[in-house]
Amino acid sequence: MSEELLAAVGRYTARQAGESPFATAIEGFTILRSEREKRTSHMILKPALCVVVQGAKWTSFGERRFEYRAGQALVVSVEMPAFGRVTEASPTEPFLGLVMEFDLAIMREVLQGLETPPARGGRLGHGVFVTHFDGALADCVLRAVRLLDTPQAIGMLYPSIMREVCYWLLTGPQGGAVARMTLAGNHAHRVINAVHVLRARFAEPVRVEELAAIAQLSPSAFHRHFKSLTSMTPLQYQKQLRLLEARRLMVTNAANVESAAFEVGYESPSQFSREYTRMFGTPPRRDVAALRLAAA
Repeated sequence: MSEELLAAVGRYTARQAGESPFATAIEGFTILRSEREKRTSHMILKPALCVVVQGAKWTSFGERRFEYRAGQALVVSVEMPAFGRVTEASPTEPFLGLVMEFDLAIMREVLQGLETPPARGGRLGHGVFVTHFDGALADCVLRAVRLLDTPQAIGMLYPSIMREVCYWLLTGPQGGAVARMTLAGNHAHRVINAVHVLRARFAEPVRVEELAAIAQLSPSAFHRHFKSLTSMTPLQYQKQLRLLEARRLMVTNAANVESAAFEVGYESPSQFSREYTRMFGTPPRRDVAALRLAAA
């Protein structure tokens, strides 16, 4: 990993008040810091480049876990619920990382402009992979971090940095995977559209047959391709989105267990509590009380 990038991220986080993650003046660009190993966190990741600058962590999607450390990055191609944990951090060498959400319009333009586009192949593939992070790609991210010192220049200069990031990913060793997963056409693109529909309507009863029709696949084929992309079944994906949103409602909006359960689509508070405890390891009231205490 670039020593310059390590120093730049370290300086930025040292100036920040409050707790990580640190939102920045660049939309979709978040910087992370932790001086200790953390308990498992739960989040929804958008299509993004997730870089480890120092330390190590793992992120899991459904049944698949990805471990990555300094000099590596996680590439996420479709919005998905995830579990993550910092596994290597200390006060002297804190975990440092950043998340750069992709601008898919720019990604598409870069792909279309390539003289020799990467071969995407016929298989949908997985929606996540780990790649090495160095050279020109690391230089782009370093310039993005430095740009935070001149926020008035972000609107003019950051889009060109994003174009470079897209270029290096699409022309790198995993270029075919990036093109196939992030900007997939025809068959795969329809599956991703169905994922987006489920994401938008997670609180509603949505039938697999309806999603399969959007993807123009049989229900069995859609189920298989959905799980290949997200490492979850459609039901598991929807359930995790519901529980994450319910947790947010209880922590930030002071909703009670029953109202949060109904708002995200549960008809039975007892079923909600069972599934919440299974996912987060603690009953909802106890979990929310602990989260509020930690944030106080």
